[in-house]
Amino acid sequence: MLILKSVDDLLEHIKEVQNSVKILSNDSLMSMNSFMQKNNLEIDDEIATAFQYQDIITQQLDASLEAIESMRKSIAIFSHAYKSDEDLANGSLLKLQEKLNSALAQAKEKKERFSGKSSGDVAENDEIEFF
Repeated sequence: MLILKSVDDLLEHIKEVQNSVKILSNDSLMSMNSFMQKNNLEIDDEIATAFQYQDIITQQLDASLEAIESMRKSIAIFSHAYKSDEDLANGSLLKLQEKLNSALAQAKEKKERFSGKSSGDVAENDEIEFF
C-alpha cells in the first residue's frame, strides 16, 4: 500500500504543477491580449495561431488533470476496499487462531486423559484403576 501512497502523492504534485502551468499560460495570454489592446495592434494570422496554441495547451492540461483526478479516485477506492478487506481478513485470522488454539488445548487434554492421567490429578507413581 505504501507504493500506492507514493504514486498518489506524485499525482497530487503533478496536478499542482499542471494547475500552476495552466494559470501561467492564462496570465500570459491575458498579458498579450492587454498589450495588443493598449497598442491598438490588430491580430494577424500568426498571433491568432499563437492564441489558439495557448487555448490548446489549456485544454490538454485540463484533460491531463481530469485523468490524474480519475486515477487518484481509483487509488482511493482501491485503498479503502483493501483496508476493509484487510481488516476483515485480520478479524477472520484472529477467529481462526482462537479456534486452532482451542482445538490444540482439547487435543492436549485428551492426550493426557487417554494416557491414564486426569488433568494432573494422578501422580506418576499412582496406579490407575480401570473398571
